Amino acid sequence: WCFNDGGVEHNRGQWASKTEYILVVAGNVVGLGNVWRFPYLCYKNGGGAFLVPYSLFALVCGIPLFLLETSTGQYTQEGFITCWKKLCPLAEGIGYGYFIMKLYDFSYILVQVWALFYLVFSFRSQLPWASCDNTWNTANCVGLQMLNSSNLTANQTNTTSAATEFWERRVLGMSRGIEELGSVRWDLALCLLVCWVFCYFSIWKGVRSSGKVTYFTATFPYVMLLILLIRGLTLPGAGEGIYFYLYPDLNHLANLEMTIHLTIGTLNVLGSYNDYNNNCYKDCFWFCLLNSATSFVAGFVVFSVLGFMAQKQGVSVDNVAESGPGLAFIAYPQATAMMPLPQLWTVCFFLMLILLCVDTHFVTVESVVTSVSDLFPKLFHAPRRHEIFVLVICSSFFFIHLILVTEGGIYVFQLIDYYACTRACQDFMTVCQCLAIGWMFGTDRLFNIIEDMTSHRPSVFFKLCWKYLIPLLTMISFVLYLVDYKHLRINDWYIYPDWAYTLGWTMTLSSVLMVPLWAAGRLCLTSGRGNCGTGPASHNLTLIIFVYMTEYELPVNVGIKSHQHYYTL
Repeated sequence: WCFNDGGVEHNRGQWASKTEYILVVAGNVVGLGNVWRFPYLCYKNGGGAFLVPYSLFALVCGIPLFLLETSTGQYTQEGFITCWKKLCPLAEGIGYGYFIMKLYDFSYILVQVWALFYLVFSFRSQLPWASCDNTWNTANCVGLQMLNSSNLTANQTNTTSAATEFWERRVLGMSRGIEELGSVRWDLALCLLVCWVFCYFSIWKGVRSSGKVTYFTATFPYVMLLILLIRGLTLPGAGEGIYFYLYPDLNHLANLEMTIHLTIGTLNVLGSYNDYNNNCYKDCFWFCLLNSATSFVAGFVVFSVLGFMAQKQGVSVDNVAESGPGLAFIAYPQATAMMPLPQLWTVCFFLMLILLCVDTHFVTVESVVTSVSDLFPKLFHAPRRHEIFVLVICSSFFFIHLILVTEGGIYVFQLIDYYACTRACQDFMTVCQCLAIGWMFGTDRLFNIIEDMTSHRPSVFFKLCWKYLIPLLTMISFVLYLVDYKHLRINDWYIYPDWAYTLGWTMTLSSVLMVPLWAAGRLCLTSGRGNCGTGPASHNLTLIIFVYMTEYELPVNVGIKSHQHYYTL
């Protein structure tokens, strides 16, 4: 092992203040999942009983993973690709795997596009998803007045709500399948352009611009969430909805589905813009608490409104409870249309949804831009080149994402969401990251680094989590996903063609296989002569693996703050 210079000095910039860092990370860790996924999972997996295992997972997985990513980024001052050159070159494939996953994550801008489209229609005097008097409605359409009356008889089984028809026929213009992409829906394309333009001007100056944007985008969703919470709790039927949300049902815990995925790559990048002595150890506790608390409060917002909706229709809450796009673009708009001043509550909801999407999206794009720039610092850290590079990225993906706003775009989006951004990819990358840090780089060395940066030495509990508990739990989750795997279907009736499933698994493997392929290539191509230029060449594979997997302590006379240096084989 040789102590080499980490490369040329380059000016990456830093957060202007700790406040900007807090707002950016808060906007990133609190996103769509807190509003449209967690409440439904809590209700589905045992209500109040779900909060106990959720809290344990947050403690065992969420907080340690947050500290792991943030501390490595803060120490190396690099993005999620080049940081591994300084930590564990054999595991650099983790960075490239994250890079591919982030490119797939760009597709979630489509949710922002849909929300913007709904926001525009929310200013109409008559909400279009409340009635069947529109050109896109069919003879089977049922408006809010019919849904709220007792005249809807059991034999009307082929009816669809006005909200569903607005979503499927006006917004999406859904074709019959992925085989028929159809034409571009230009109203959605215009919304897509607006979203990418906003993204560009949020990050075109790097952290100098993105930090300023979050003063509004990270705080305003909480204002909207508070307004919707107060309104929801005052609605008739809210108590019934909250009862369904929190009622403890131990029977459902057998099918527990956990969604703690803080190891998302972007935390590494955000931490890399911190001052070296930022107290990332304390930050990890507060940010994870904020994430969990927001999810819990969002459940009251969602289920109080669903309880009101269920009472109006004379059905139980479980008949209207949904998650994902079904909640955000069918159930919730339909519920707000039943309230007095429906336009006000609809505007509040979709403004909140847009800003939740904005923060997550531009941080994802910034993490990719930063990681590529750190990979080629001489090329992209020069004046004005960063702005040009960001423009190329945003423009390119605007044209690529036009496929998502076609008549068959929803099928493509669901395929990406189900396969490219699946839980299996995140679980696998989490296991690899913990093994690389816990067993190759060394937890004791990382403890020394964190203590040097923050003046706090982490508890031995973190070492147990990184080396044993997180790999074990996430590997179990990964195996269960594969065991319970089912082919993707849309609305329980559309089955994708075989080539689409093959494409889906190709997207899954495109990120997952980067880790073993990079490691294999590194072992095969690494020359036997060390970087110090001394010593005989050796091609003993066993010795190479042993050296990579053995924990070596930093030399006593080497200061940890020399984080521009790193070990190479």
